[in-house]
Amino acid sequence: MISFVLRRLLSALPTIFIVVTVSFFLIRVAPGGPFDGESHIDPRILENLKRVYQLDQPLWMQYWLFLKNLAHGDLGPSFFFKDFTVAQLFAVSLPVSMENGAAALALALAFGISLGTVAALRQNHGVDHAVMGVATIGVTIPNFVVGPLLTLIFALGLSWLPAGGWNNGAFANRVLPVVTLALPQMAVIARLTRASLIEALRANHIRTLRALGLPTTTVTLHALRGALLPVVSYLGPAAANLMTGSVVVERIFGIPGVGRYFVDGALSRDYTLVMGTVILISVFVIVFNLIVDILYSFLDPRVRME
Repeated sequence: MISFVLRRLLSALPTIFIVVTVSFFLIRVAPGGPFDGESHIDPRILENLKRVYQLDQPLWMQYWLFLKNLAHGDLGPSFFFKDFTVAQLFAVSLPVSMENGAAALALALAFGISLGTVAALRQNHGVDHAVMGVATIGVTIPNFVVGPLLTLIFALGLSWLPAGGWNNGAFANRVLPVVTLALPQMAVIARLTRASLIEALRANHIRTLRALGLPTTTVTLHALRGALLPVVSYLGPAAANLMTGSVVVERIFGIPGVGRYFVDGALSRDYTLVMGTVILISVFVIVFNLIVDILYSFLDPRVRME
């Protein structure tokens, strides 16, 4: 297992290198620069700013300096958020996004697997149609519709929860953004669980367990173990997306997470902030896909890591 993890981590280095290289040159080739928004800036001041941020160097030299700093864990200073480095911004915002993402993922797994299991056991009945109908609606409605709708109902209409803000992570301020993040994932997980469990329940070894007279609960749990493989596969990119923050949800509810930095960096042409966000998301995707591969070996004995 350890050798497998090490091989996967080593093989991820070329992937990260390609992502960094492509992102670095794409953002710099695009028209505009980080100081174009400054009105009536003196040319000498602009020249000094470029010198300070090493933007007066040739593009290949900027690329080399960035890789050199990245090798030492330095993502560089932010051009838009003055007096802050990208690492400092992430140190404050990443825990916020990860807490909300983890809560949303746990909520989506608990309800998604439960609803999918109920729908599979009651295939083609009213419960099945109801669950799949709600899941289909959950998949098709985007977050920028769900978020304001929940705010309209539970914050403005019923006055049960605050409409936005973080308030140092108070529970009431977390509820609406976490639910907004969880609902689409819950719908997808429910659909995946239902389809996979229906197929698993028809497998020969499950029929053998039923013929032996085992309780329905035991048979269902045994089938569910194999049926969760597609769900686990989906959780890799889904978890990375949730943990690194949602741009839409964090904007709607005013949450100081990582997701908003991607938009702020892109609009302000903050090269280092955009690069830091891209690297962060890439690392999360690789790590969670590795975790998924490891979970496979526990769910399916036929899968071997070595």
